[in-house]
Amino acid sequence: MTKFTTTVCAIGLAVFSSSISAAPADNVNPARHPNIAAAQRLATQAYNKIVAAQQANEFDLNGHAQKAKDLLDQVNRELKAAAETSNAHWH
Repeated sequence: MTKFTTTVCAIGLAVFSSSISAAPADNVNPARHPNIAAAQRLATQAYNKIVAAQQANEFDLNGHAQKAKDLLDQVNRELKAAAETSNAHWH
């Protein structure tokens, strides 16, 4: 392989691996926090729709789709933290 081909393959692999990251976990108890759990489910659904859009377009949408997925992952973590804060406050 030439140096150029190796570089192109490495870049392609990096883009591909970043686009297949795992969806956020739905890990808030819906019996205890129904609204937070519902918000978390909706964030996961949005994440999955972005993955579908990336696959349908066969490219990374100029990085915007990945950034949106990263933000939805952050939303998911914040919702979990909110539920944990509520749990600590309301023993």
